[in-house]
Amino acid sequence: MRSFLSILVVFGIFLTACSKDFLETAPFGQPTSDQFWRNADDAVAAANALYEPLDDEDYFGHNEQTFDICSDDFWRAGDHGEDQAIEEFTFDASNDQLSFSYTRKYEIINRANAILLNVPNIDMDAALKSRILGEAHFMRAFAMWTQHVVYGALPIITETDYRDNNFNKPKPTVDEFRAFMEADWKEAARVLPASYDAANIGRPTSGAANGFLAKLYVHWEKFADAITAGQKVISGPYPLAANFADNFTIATENNPEMLFAVQSLEGWNVCEYEIYTTPRPWGGWDFHEPIQDLVDEFEPNDPRLNATVFKLGDIVDLGGSDGPTEYVAGLSQTNYHFRKFASWRPSGGLDENQNVPLLRAADVYLLVAEAKIRSNQNGDTEINAVRARAGLAAKSNCKMSDLIHERRVELAGEIQRHIDLMRWDKAGIIDLVAHYAKDRGQFKPARTFQRPKHYFFAIPQAQIDLSNGVLTQNSGY
Repeated sequence: MRSFLSILVVFGIFLTACSKDFLETAPFGQPTSDQFWRNADDAVAAANALYEPLDDEDYFGHNEQTFDICSDDFWRAGDHGEDQAIEEFTFDASNDQLSFSYTRKYEIINRANAILLNVPNIDMDAALKSRILGEAHFMRAFAMWTQHVVYGALPIITETDYRDNNFNKPKPTVDEFRAFMEADWKEAARVLPASYDAANIGRPTSGAANGFLAKLYVHWEKFADAITAGQKVISGPYPLAANFADNFTIATENNPEMLFAVQSLEGWNVCEYEIYTTPRPWGGWDFHEPIQDLVDEFEPNDPRLNATVFKLGDIVDLGGSDGPTEYVAGLSQTNYHFRKFASWRPSGGLDENQNVPLLRAADVYLLVAEAKIRSNQNGDTEINAVRARAGLAAKSNCKMSDLIHERRVELAGEIQRHIDLMRWDKAGIIDLVAHYAKDRGQFKPARTFQRPKHYFFAIPQAQIDLSNGVLTQNSGY
């Protein structure tokens, strides 16, 4: 996966489902066996092209993380007015931020559909064919998951729709949308390998598929299913890294705990998120600054704090002539930056080999713990496994408050906090209206969260208009 075939860029253009608007779609379903879909090399190139959109600035290069600025973990910073409206819950359906990643997600879905439509007809090694089809099922569900947590439900485009150029469809119910993802991830878990050789590190495994199933089931409140799927990760070849910081250190970032990540390889395929989240004098653009409320959540001597944020007085090796440099006041308005997402070359300058984590085994441990606690079982084992890695004392008879704390400090900045808080509000575990009405200081003043309107963001108005009313807006917008 780190050695993307050069053909993927050409293939990505060939398969791109849209330029700016998803419904302005050229017909891509016709047979093209004389040009492509001829052999195993074409199938592998098609699989590689599934991952190319992930690093885009309009996806995990920046945009997707902005949907977490609503949370109480970090301030938007930066200079984008559309981000401010997202953070303050004042956005409407015309907000540009809602559109940026919309088509990128459908690009992945249609690339997956092209594989599912064409690869079964290729005469090639059966095991490789099965893996590629599993990657397509996994990535289609993953793209839909990133649609789900933002919009709730959008039109489901299958390989048959792709073949027939049937793109203007009404959206299903949320449960129907979840059921489609479930089926895809179940098939991916069935056919994908548990691990890969070094040449294919970064492709999704059966563990990644089961991990996302566990996440889906917790959101769906199917706790027995979440435990079953999650235990397949916990009992599999996906141990927690020896040190929390290993997950964010380039030399060790693809350790077995990292179930799925945006793979960056300087000179080939890079993700710009590290530029967004680092200080301007250090080569970044100074977005997404952690706030004091997050820092205060960490227990004394929790090493995850130092691995998560830069703090005043920290010494950071910027490489080259800068070398070890002190993090001082003025680098950030909040006096913090995320450490998780930045590394520097020995020769100086940001190291563009920094991955962006999308699912770690630690997340799955905590999802299993939540499923157990919410079904009146004991989640101590899973919570304490995560705490033990951090060198913290074990807890007993853990409650949801313990689980909520552990998820916040373990996964800070990894696009989990806001969707976690909404899930717990829906279940009556917290009061999110009151939570977001709390004044957390200059960078997180009181904000008005409207229930149930803000459980989902608005579907971009341009997409509603293009559909001629077939696609309907989410409630409240």
